[in-house]
Amino acid sequence: MAEGDNRSSNLLAVETASLEEQLQGWGEVMLMADKVLRWERAWFPPAIMGVVSLLFLIIYYLDPSVLSGVSCFVMFLCLADYLVPILAPRIFGSNKCFDPDIKPGTGDGAQYLEYLPRTHGSLNSLLSWRNEKNTHNEQTTEQQQRFHEICSNLVKTRRRAVGWWKRLFSLKEEKPKMYFMTMIISLAAVAWVGQQVHNLLLTYLIVTFVLLLPGLNQHGIILKYIGMAKREINKLLKQKEKKNE
Repeated sequence: MAEGDNRSSNLLAVETASLEEQLQGWGEVMLMADKVLRWERAWFPPAIMGVVSLLFLIIYYLDPSVLSGVSCFVMFLCLADYLVPILAPRIFGSNKCFDPDIKPGTGDGAQYLEYLPRTHGSLNSLLSWRNEKNTHNEQTTEQQQRFHEICSNLVKTRRRAVGWWKRLFSLKEEKPKMYFMTMIISLAAVAWVGQQVHNLLLTYLIVTFVLLLPGLNQHGIILKYIGMAKREINKLLKQKEKKNE
């Protein structure tokens, strides 16, 4: 059991390192998006909703066909994949934020500080420079750690999706009747919802919820309302038991 856990952990570390290498050019953009999605400032949630609403209003106004919409979306992804690694260092600054070799108090001549003249003014300015450099390197280390956590979470999410997909096929092989009944009922329910709600409005609601979900989890809002719902259900069950008595 322990060997299996170690092997899984090592495989997770390898996959995370590979993903970090692939997304190296997107590092600063991902960190900025992570701050927005986790609502580090109070105005981020309305900003997210405003941007999504504006985008869907444009789509509603243009009313593109499905083929045109898919083509424009894929074209946007291709442009972003090409331009972001080029423009991100110029916009955010090329400060080697994801260089694992950077350590506080090292680099850029810090190691020669003890050999410089010890005059009062120059020493104070050099010490001030070193403190600023150490602060900057500490922030860089935090960015590296957060970038690693983001990539690790992406790998775990991909593993969960693959795991659910495999479980679905396992259910098909082991219990085919249950599999087909579950799929038919689920797809029929989705088709009914799609028939009752306009497809663009439904897509808007889904996209907005998905983008707000990380912030809702981060601030414990979902757990709060789940707890409230559980308490209300328990109250109703207790009242029903009293009536039966």
